[in-house]
Amino acid sequence: MSTEPQIPLDFAPISGKRVEATFDGGNVTSDAGVLFLRAVEKGTGVIRGLVAAIQDRRDQRYVDHSLEDLLRQRVFQIAQGYEDGIDCNDLRGDPAFKVGCERAPLSGEDLASQPTMSRLENSVSRSDLYRMAQALADSFIASYTTPPEAIILDIDDTDDPTHGAQQGSLFNGYYGEYCFLPLHLYEGQSGKLITTILRPGVRPSGAEVVMILKRVVAYLRQAWPSVAIFLRGDSHFSAPEVHEFCDAEKVEFVLGQGGNAVLKRKAAERLAQAQALHRTAQAERPAGAPDETTRLFTSFFYQADTWEKPQRVICKVEVSDQGDNLRFVVTSLQSSQPSFIYKTIYCARGRMENYIKDHKTFLLSDRTSCHSWEANQFRLFLHSAAYVLLQTLEEIGLAHTHWVQVQFNTLQRRLLKVGARVNELKTKITFHLPTSFPLKEIFRKILFQLNTAYP
Repeated sequence: MSTEPQIPLDFAPISGKRVEATFDGGNVTSDAGVLFLRAVEKGTGVIRGLVAAIQDRRDQRYVDHSLEDLLRQRVFQIAQGYEDGIDCNDLRGDPAFKVGCERAPLSGEDLASQPTMSRLENSVSRSDLYRMAQALADSFIASYTTPPEAIILDIDDTDDPTHGAQQGSLFNGYYGEYCFLPLHLYEGQSGKLITTILRPGVRPSGAEVVMILKRVVAYLRQAWPSVAIFLRGDSHFSAPEVHEFCDAEKVEFVLGQGGNAVLKRKAAERLAQAQALHRTAQAERPAGAPDETTRLFTSFFYQADTWEKPQRVICKVEVSDQGDNLRFVVTSLQSSQPSFIYKTIYCARGRMENYIKDHKTFLLSDRTSCHSWEANQFRLFLHSAAYVLLQTLEEIGLAHTHWVQVQFNTLQRRLLKVGARVNELKTKITFHLPTSFPLKEIFRKILFQLNTAYP
């Protein structure tokens, strides 16, 4: 614990009495929720999988902290909202994090400091990272008690601003800054993470997307030979190489499709119909009533010059007082209604924005400030492991509660960031949570459901 001299924080007096605060509480933690993260990790083994993927090249005669200790400490801290390695300096003696790393909270040795974490980040090799990606995929596969009949691969990228001469940093005209453009892959129905891949700051080509999908699809089908795989993505993933790969591997897909003059001509008849319906609705609309959008759907076959064969294109036509709006998607589905494909299947990919938001905004996975690409990919994997822990905590620990759909920041603030006084006896360790804590029953339910799922 810190031995720095304490300078009290002075607050307004009460009833003539001085009010002050000092940081000398001793065996107290503000992160009792680490106990739940420890329980989830014991069940999922996601951190153990990442540890097994890394070759420890250190001279073991001088090692104080095992790889598992280091990864547990760092991933638990990320999940609790401490995204920077320098936070290790203040938290290395925290009782909750020490228990998370299987150390006694008071008598156990302190955890690692920031310089140790930095050395770890810069020691991983590309072969280590490849095995770590496999370990994340293994964790995804193991999250299913029985093989699923079908899964949805939701694929998207997101900007990650860079600063200085970082490997892979490129200027992106769309975002107007130097950045990385990491690729995220989730299972679209559950929000389970499959992998995250650090990339230079330019849109991926069709060939690059296929290179990634080829490995992912093969790895999943190795575990689940009969699983049906459905790919869903935005318009910049609609490339001829992707279409051909999906056709060859029997992967169904719905992908956004950029508009062009030919597509607009093919949709012109349905647009004219929507405009006529909207004019009629305008004429019948009472004065002062709000504008109502007229929305129609159509489908047709289209083949760009670079496409191997014609593909079915769905068009959504919208007409409102603000003007006309046409949106296109390309799909391998031949029989489903155009409105169902667009509204129910394609638009559901909007949930992925929330998955990325949890990963990037609430777990701060854009803290990729190292110089080397390997170190930044390693950091991205650590944040991905934290995502797996919190997503599993929601899916299993919070099942059948109104908390199951909350964003990660709510989960952190309300359930994980809980103060506790820690007492260590010879045969027992006790976390004394606040008597006035309003979510006692939720805590009991979380522990019961985790113990049931991971006996």
